[in-house]
Amino acid sequence: MPKLSLFPLTAKVNNQGHICIGGCDIADLTREFGTPLYLFDEFTLRHKCHEFKAEFSKYYPDSLVIYASKAFLNQALALIFKQEGLGLDVVSGGELSIAHSVNFPPAKVYFHGNNKTPEELMLALNWNIGRVVVDNFYELELLNRLAKEREVSLDILLRLNPGVDPHTHEYTTTGILDSKFGFPLATGQAEEAVKQAMSASNLNLLGLHFHLGSPIAETKSYEVATELVLRFVLETRDKFSFRLGEFSVGGGFAVQYTLDSKVPAVADYAQAITNKLNSLISQTGLDSPHLIIEPGRAIVGQAGVALYKVGAIKEIPGVRKYICVDGGMSDNIRPALYGAKYEALVANKALEAEDELVTIVGKLCESGDILVREANLASVFPGDILAIPVCGAYSIPMWSNYNALPRPAIIMVNNGEACLIRRRESYPDLMSLDIG
Repeated sequence: MPKLSLFPLTAKVNNQGHICIGGCDIADLTREFGTPLYLFDEFTLRHKCHEFKAEFSKYYPDSLVIYASKAFLNQALALIFKQEGLGLDVVSGGELSIAHSVNFPPAKVYFHGNNKTPEELMLALNWNIGRVVVDNFYELELLNRLAKEREVSLDILLRLNPGVDPHTHEYTTTGILDSKFGFPLATGQAEEAVKQAMSASNLNLLGLHFHLGSPIAETKSYEVATELVLRFVLETRDKFSFRLGEFSVGGGFAVQYTLDSKVPAVADYAQAITNKLNSLISQTGLDSPHLIIEPGRAIVGQAGVALYKVGAIKEIPGVRKYICVDGGMSDNIRPALYGAKYEALVANKALEAEDELVTIVGKLCESGDILVREANLASVFPGDILAIPVCGAYSIPMWSNYNALPRPAIIMVNNGEACLIRRRESYPDLMSLDIG
């Protein structure tokens, strides 16, 4: 069954024709926990952590994998990443607070973002996190002033904008010149940032960072950007005696969402990036920096599955058959926002022939509330369970309560056991912050 390859690594079909993940029958899980339901497979999560660590350290031993929390972070996942020896890339005081709540090693926390508030930066200073990745001149001055008031010296990286187009969606492209992120190389602002950071009284410039966007289904963009930044390092070494101690190539590694999409393997990304880095070090005589990579989607994407119950079915003869489910764009806005494409399976009829072409839609009052525009499914009836794979990244953190829908529960499965890691919201939860 080809579609099963998109599901978590433990996915299989039992004798009843039900999909099982982590040793758990999806039909049983939806009866116990209800729908919509998001499921994470612990084995797949840990396997992806191991794979990134192994592949990059194989070619460049002095490397650190830090998980990009914006893909999705809660306490259960943070604990797994802590156990697996990863670092964390956080972009807000909220993500920082989740990390703090599980006693994540602060030295392995890197704070990103283009408009960190003074309050957020004070959280970072109070917790003594490892690195702040400075994004602009305002932040450079603000952070130095806050560190000076605290009488501390803070380690920083500068986020550079190399001006490289990674050929992904315009909303998730971040490394081109016209972007809100980073100090551009092309305008001379990156050089000025290095100069100012080197002279800042309470900042210690350890290295440089770039992030091109996401998802990037090619390796060439990383190679081009790596060369541009390291050539820039040579110039700043001569002008300002800057030594590159850390070098982050960001994340953005793609995952396979549909059967017809092709993406590089983790090993392909690792070889391309480290080969370029090693080659340039050999050519230029630069000291070998500590390499940082920031996978997010590529670690949690395949581990997550969205489960829905079928309700209304509307067939327009000669036009389209709509399958309505009990979730939609409130729990996965990616199809509406980015035109993201997914596959789907009838989880309780996984062995039946998929001979119906349908459109899977949600229950939100929007015509754009479409989860899968054209899906080949087995015959579907109200009460059936639809499973959409590769929903572990970005679906959950972009949730909303649009139409006052409570947000779904999340479970973690492993070795035949299912654990609730976020309870389903209730109607009273929706009003818990209101002041009447």
